[in-house]
Amino acid sequence: MMKKLSAIVLAAGLGTRMRSGTAKVLHPVAGRPMVWYMASVAGRVADAPVVVVIGHQAETCRAFLEHSRPALGPCRTVTQSRRLGTAHAVRQAKSVLMPGGKAVSKHCLIVNGDTPLLTRETIARLVARHERTGAALTLLTACPPDPKGCGRVVRGRDGRVVGVVEERDAGRAERAIREVNAGAYVVDTPFLFRALANIRPRNVQKEYYLTDLVGLAVTGGRRVTGVRAADASECAGINSRRDLAVAERIMRERIRTRWLEKGVTMLDPGTTFIDDGVTIGRDTVLCPGVTLEGRSTIGAGCVIRAGSRVTDSVVGDGVTIDDHSLVNGAVIENHVTVGPFARLRPGSILRRGAKVGNFVEVKNTELGAGSKANHLTYLGDAAVGARVNIGAGTVTCNYDGRRKHRTTIDDGAFIGSGAQLVAPVRVKKGAVVGAGSTITRDVPAEAVALSRVRQVNHEGAASRRRSRARRAAAPSSATRSRATSRTGGAGAARRTAKRQR
Repeated sequence: MMKKLSAIVLAAGLGTRMRSGTAKVLHPVAGRPMVWYMASVAGRVADAPVVVVIGHQAETCRAFLEHSRPALGPCRTVTQSRRLGTAHAVRQAKSVLMPGGKAVSKHCLIVNGDTPLLTRETIARLVARHERTGAALTLLTACPPDPKGCGRVVRGRDGRVVGVVEERDAGRAERAIREVNAGAYVVDTPFLFRALANIRPRNVQKEYYLTDLVGLAVTGGRRVTGVRAADASECAGINSRRDLAVAERIMRERIRTRWLEKGVTMLDPGTTFIDDGVTIGRDTVLCPGVTLEGRSTIGAGCVIRAGSRVTDSVVGDGVTIDDHSLVNGAVIENHVTVGPFARLRPGSILRRGAKVGNFVEVKNTELGAGSKANHLTYLGDAAVGARVNIGAGTVTCNYDGRRKHRTTIDDGAFIGSGAQLVAPVRVKKGAVVGAGSTITRDVPAEAVALSRVRQVNHEGAASRRRSRARRAAAPSSATRSRATSRTGGAGAARRTAKRQR
């Protein structure tokens, strides 16, 4: 049975105005490469194949789309080896959408990969209008404040669309038109590929323009309709770094609005940055300067204080992340406290009720339920059990210059301040490690481990030491006499010279 809607995403452009070594469609907007947005929208509205036309840096683009397959759904890619225009790019999808000359779908959605602000709701309106009117082609239009650089939509006396003229080919009257082509279309699939064969590069650019479909449809007596976007900013294409910055600002404002409406508090929304892939629970409070990146999940009732950044991490309910903490690739269970000035690196797992305090760094380590590392500590490649107290200045010495080794601290152990645990080593259940100890062997359960040098007190030695230092600093009497003699002789000579003058 023929499907209703397939889709083509055009993502082959060079993006020369970006002045970048990265393909234009791979530049991120709110944490996602811009091509992701249109591929995602297409995948959600289409029930037939979605084809992404790639060209510049094709292998990199293909690798990203393959990596994103779980989120995007099945996406096919075809390559436009020679960039001869938009119609030529669409033609590359024929092998997928017209196998054996038979259409796989009744209609085909065509969008540009560099328009990440275009919403699913607007695309759905475009598709619905096309189906309702029975048109051969329906295009999305917009009326931006400044139409410069855009193709103008030409309408007949009855208001129907009769053509689209690119600005470089437009005359004075056509350039005065405010309505522009937004670059999104729904076309009857059989008509699309028949018409593409008849497009010729009769324009200043000598390119195959997709907009020529409008003229071919009108000439052939087929109906063309247009749907005007409610917000012209949705339709903005990204061609420069300035365009990218504008899109970033708009997208992030949308994201903030969405989470505010879902019950998240932001004390200063303008300084709060949330990537598109982030999810946040109700009643969470985000303080000024917070950044949530990647695929992070934040639970309900959390407080993330000023200047903290969370990247690709899972944060449970009721968690407090205090000021200026960095969390990357970590899992934080419910009711954990982190920071201030803490750093959680990839592989860190903080179990329920644990606490990581100021200037503590955790890497590839599990900190058990209710355990605490409150101050100035490094925990790397370690497994720490429940209800463990780790004193200030503790270090797990995990690297021997060639390999990393693990430290294990069992439930209920106590690690005194300034301890060094030289891995591989295990401190067993209920054991105590004395402050300042260097532990190189396993500590038995319920044992106390000490490895300090024996303390020796030398009575009065401090006073004697200070006296010696004062004597060494004071000049001797002979030295003072010589200095006075030299000073007196020089003074007499100066006085004699003055009298002679």
